[in-house]
Amino acid sequence: MNYPEIAHKIIQLKDADLALRDELIQKGQLSNGYDTAMEQLHIKNAEQLDEIIKLIGYPTIEKVGQEASDAAWLIIQHAISKPDFMKKCVQLLEHTDYNDNVKLNLAYLTDRIAVFEEKQQLYGTQFDWDKNGELSPQAFDDLIKVNERRKALGLHTLEEQTQIIRKRAKEENQSTPTDLKKRKKEIRAWKKKVGWIL
Repeated sequence: MNYPEIAHKIIQLKDADLALRDELIQKGQLSNGYDTAMEQLHIKNAEQLDEIIKLIGYPTIEKVGQEASDAAWLIIQHAISKPDFMKKCVQLLEHTDYNDNVKLNLAYLTDRIAVFEEKQQLYGTQFDWDKNGELSPQAFDDLIKVNERRKALGLHTLEEQTQIIRKRAKEENQSTPTDLKKRKKEIRAWKKKVGWIL
């Protein structure tokens, strides 16, 4: 079954997300914590995608095409204020026909949830500012194992990915938060507020 109208809707949601992100980059505000307008847009997109999922199930390539399926995954990745929705999507992905795309999306989503739950990530896909003002991978279990898992998914080594992420941050004029301790405290308070941690 193919759903072209739904595919179009999902792509529109993703486009709105990326347009707001570009706007924040232009204003130099991407590194200033979680922007309120961005959080509201992420929540709205997640709620609309959740309605779509209730209607057609997970938006796979077969149902909505490559672009819309990728767009759905981006919306899920950004639904960080909706822990239950993100966890539901992991379960849906785990029961979706396994192709390389699904495996990759699942790896990123699993890592993202682990980081929000303050657990170690398995693939090293999630980065944040470290005490030296550099973007570095967040806590992971073991570098050799992480690189083995990344290789199995066709990803760069963690060392290579770190260089790529840092280069992109420079190109986007991202900068270290002025008060890293305060930012970490705010993130922890936010995680508690939305239900990632107790």
